[in-house]
Amino acid sequence: MEHFKTSADVLFILIGAVMILAMHAGFAFLELGTVRRKNQVNALVKILSDFAVSTLAYFFVGYGLAYGTHFFHSAETLVARSGYDLVKFFFLLTFAAAIPAIVSGGIAERARFYPQLAATCLLVGLVYPVFEGIAWNQAYGIQPWLKASFGEEFHDFAGSVVVHAMGGWVALVAVLLLGPRRGRYHKDGGIVGVHPPSSIPFLALGAWVLIVGWFGFNVMSAQTLDKVSGLVAMNSLMAMVGGTLAALAVGRNDPGFVHNGPLAGLVAVCAGSDLMHPLGALATGLIAGCLFVVTFTLTQNRWKIDDVLGVWPLHGLCGAWGGIAAGLFGIKSLGGLGGVALASQAIGTALGIGIALAGGLVVYGLLKATTGLRLDAEDEFKGADLTVHRISASSERETLW
Repeated sequence: MEHFKTSADVLFILIGAVMILAMHAGFAFLELGTVRRKNQVNALVKILSDFAVSTLAYFFVGYGLAYGTHFFHSAETLVARSGYDLVKFFFLLTFAAAIPAIVSGGIAERARFYPQLAATCLLVGLVYPVFEGIAWNQAYGIQPWLKASFGEEFHDFAGSVVVHAMGGWVALVAVLLLGPRRGRYHKDGGIVGVHPPSSIPFLALGAWVLIVGWFGFNVMSAQTLDKVSGLVAMNSLMAMVGGTLAALAVGRNDPGFVHNGPLAGLVAVCAGSDLMHPLGALATGLIAGCLFVVTFTLTQNRWKIDDVLGVWPLHGLCGAWGGIAAGLFGIKSLGGLGGVALASQAIGTALGIGIALAGGLVVYGLLKATTGLRLDAEDEFKGADLTVHRISASSERETLW
C-alpha cells in the first residue's frame, strides 16, 4: 500500500530538491575554476541557462515520458496531497538537469552556446527519461524480466547509472564529435598546451558545494520520511573520504585531482548507498578515486580526448563502476543488506550506457550536421559566442571579455 504523503514529506523532499539545485552552482564553479579565464562568464551563464531549458523540457515532455503523468490539471487537483507530486517533480528535475550540467564540463571552451541549449532540450526531454523510466518506473518490462531471470531487479538508489553514467557517456560522444580545443594537440598527436585550471579556489568551491549538496542527492532519494536511512548518509561520507584519499595518493597531491576525488566516490556510491556496509562504501570510493585519476590521465595524454573537466572518467566510468559496486558490496556475504544481483547490475549498467551513447550520437550528430556544434576559430580564440554587455557612460554597448 502506498505511503500517505504528509506535509512533512513535502518539506523533506523540497529540502532535497533545493540542496540538489544548489549543486548546479557547484557544477558552475567547478567548470569556472577549470576553464581558462576568457571562458569563465560563458561557463556561468551556460549552467544556469541549461537548467532553465531543462525545466521546461522535463515539465512538458520528459517527466511524462518517464512516469506517465503530467501537470495539465487544475491548481485544485495539483495541490492534492499537500502538493507532494509537485515537489517530487522539482526533486526529479534537479536530477534530470544534471545531465547537461555534466556534459557542459566535457565540451567546455569550444562548443557553441545555442546548439548546446538545443541539445539540453532533447537530452532532458527525450533521451534521459527513457532510461529513467526503465530504472525507476518499471517501463518497458525490463525490470520484471531481470527479476525473473536473475532474482533481483536493477538497483540504482540515487543515480550512479541513471544520472551520472548517462551524463558521462553522452558527454563522451559530444567531446569526440567536437574534437579537441584548438592548440591542445599537434596534428601528429603530441600535446601542445596543458591549459591548467584558471582558479583553484573556484574549483575547490565548486567541489565543496557539490559535496554538501550530495547528501541531499543521496539521502533524500528516499523521497518520504518513513524510508529515510542514516546508512545512506554514512555510506556517502565514507565513499567521499575514500575517493579523496585515493585521488590524493594516486594523483600525487595535485589539487585538481584532490577536489575531484570526493566527487568520484560520491558518484560511485549513489547506486548502492542504501545497501552497502560503510566499509563497502569506503572501498567503492577508494576504487572510484583511483579510477578517475588513472583514466583522466589516459584520456588527456594517451588517447588525446580533450574532455576538459574529465566528465567521462568522473561520471561515465565512476558511475558505471557504481552500478557494478552495488551488486558486489550490496550482497549479504560482503556485509550488505542484499536484494541485488550482480548480473542485473551489469545488464542494467550496460543498458544505461547504450541508451546514452545512442541518444548522444543522435542528438549531437543531428546538431553537428544541421546547425553545427563548434565555434569558429575567431570565436574560440576570444572565448565563446556568448557575449556579455554593459552600458558604458556614453550609453554604448561594450563587449566584456
